Amino acid sequence: MSNYLKMCEKVTQSYQIIGRKWVAPIIHTLMEEPKRFSEIHALIPDLSKRVLVERMKELEEEGIILRNVIADRPVRTEYSLTRKGTELARALNAVGRWAKEWL
Repeated sequence: MSNYLKMCEKVTQSYQIIGRKWVAPIIHTLMEEPKRFSEIHALIPDLSKRVLVERMKELEEEGIILRNVIADRPVRTEYSLTRKGTELARALNAVGRWAKEWL
C-alpha cells in the first residue's frame, strides 16, 4: 500500500472519530483541565447522560481521554485528555478558526 493510501486511510479513521456527534464539544470541555462527568454534562446541557457515557467510553478506548479514579472520600472520577487527545484538540481548534472565518 502506498504512503498516500495509508495517509488517506488514517485521515478517514480520524474523521470517523471526530465526526461522531458530541465528540468535539466533549474534547473542548477537557482542554483546560480535567473534569468530572457531571461538570462535562453541565457544560453540554443538550447531551444526554446515556450518550455522554457512550462517547466517554469510546474516547477512552481510542486513547483520547483518560479516566482517573481518585480514591479520596468520597471517591470521584475525573476525565482528562491524553497527549493524543491534546493534539486532536489543537487540530479541532484550527478547524474552528477556519470555520469562524469561512463559514
